[in-house]
Amino acid sequence: MSAQNEKLSLDAHTFDTVMWAIADNVLTITLNRPKSKNAINLIMANELIYCLDFAKQECDIRVVVIAATGSIFCAGGDLKLMSGSAEESPSTVPSRGDSSDISRRIRGLYKPVIIKAQGHVLAGALLMACNATHVIASDNVAFAAPEIQRGLWPYMVMASLFRVIPRREGLDFIMRGYRIDAHKAQQWGLVNEVVTAEKLDQSVDALAAELASLAPATMQRGLEAFYMQEDLSVEDALPHLQAALMETIASDDAKEGITAFMEKRAPKWS
Repeated sequence: MSAQNEKLSLDAHTFDTVMWAIADNVLTITLNRPKSKNAINLIMANELIYCLDFAKQECDIRVVVIAATGSIFCAGGDLKLMSGSAEESPSTVPSRGDSSDISRRIRGLYKPVIIKAQGHVLAGALLMACNATHVIASDNVAFAAPEIQRGLWPYMVMASLFRVIPRREGLDFIMRGYRIDAHKAQQWGLVNEVVTAEKLDQSVDALAAELASLAPATMQRGLEAFYMQEDLSVEDALPHLQAALMETIASDDAKEGITAFMEKRAPKWS
């Protein structure tokens, strides 16, 4: 069986750097290297990608939440990797990719992905925030691309960052490596909602439940169309969007949604 056709299973493997839980059509992936500020090492990147691939495979998973333990959401890539330090891990998760694949997997999931930022979002972690569909942050959280202060540059982050935040503000942001608070991040479009730490769980759970209650196949088709058309001209995008519209109109989701509306009841998505 090829890797693309492989039937994935979370239960079948030992995870070392992330935890996972499934409830009410929502997969929650929790980054779990708090002593290392949840910095992304090779093991975490692979385990995160495996969970995202599993979510894409499973029709019953309609929403993914990416959360974290500890006081930092994620400090980006683990600098120890750049020094050549070797890693040992009890993880049994098969290899499916590295940190450069995380943003591609989030974008290619075509399902809602919510970043639950309980702590600072730094450096390469911005890739997750920029490519997720939603970010909800605690009001004590800061965002930064501090690479320049380490003699580095956020090359990979740039591909997504400037699709989300204003160009001039974003360039200054990465040139000087300073932090912005959650409210500034919301003004720039990096964050959807800022809440108190006490309300973070409630806000994320409510959003995930709402998104999971909506037409799942249409949501997936719509997000796929969104990412497909974002770099096209209007003239080039319209034929593709027209085709997606026709497919959606003929879909089971549309038939059920329209029938439920006419019958004045809540839809029951298959």
